[in-house]
Amino acid sequence: MESVQWDINAIAQVIEISIAPVFLLAGISGLLMVMTNRLARTIDRSRSLQAAITSRELPEHQAAFDREMDSLLKRGWFINLAIYLATVSALLVCLVIIALFLGSLVDIHIAKIVASLFIVCMIILSAALTCFLAEVFIATRRLRETLVSTNRFRHPS
Repeated sequence: MESVQWDINAIAQVIEISIAPVFLLAGISGLLMVMTNRLARTIDRSRSLQAAITSRELPEHQAAFDREMDSLLKRGWFINLAIYLATVSALLVCLVIIALFLGSLVDIHIAKIVASLFIVCMIILSAALTCFLAEVFIATRRLRETLVSTNRFRHPS
C-alpha cells in the first residue's frame, strides 16, 4: 500500500511541475489562433484583390495591385513560417510534459533531456515570434504606403 501512495505522490508532484509547460502550451495555442486569423485576413485580401484586378485595367491601378500582391505574398510566407515554428514549439512543450511523466514513472534522470527540449522550444518560439513581428511590420508598412498614396490622391499638391 505504501508504494501505491508513493506513486500517487510522485504523479501529483509531476503534475505540479507540469503546470508551467501546460500554461506555455495554452499561450502558444492563443498565439497560433492570432496567427491563423492574420493568415486568413491575408488570404481574404488577396482574393479580393484578384477579383478587383480583373475589373480594372488602368496601368496605375495594376502597379498598385502588383505592389500589394507582393506584400501579401511576403506576409503569407512569414505568417506560414511563424505558424509552423509555433506548432513545432508546442509539440516540444508536449514532449517536455511527456518526458517529465516518463522520467517519474520509469525513475530515470531526465533533467538534461527536459532542459534541452525546453531550450530548443524557446529558441523555436522566439523564431516564430520574430516571423510574426516581420509579418506585422510588412502589413503596417504597406498600410502607411497606401495611406500616403490615398492622401495624395485626395489632396493633390
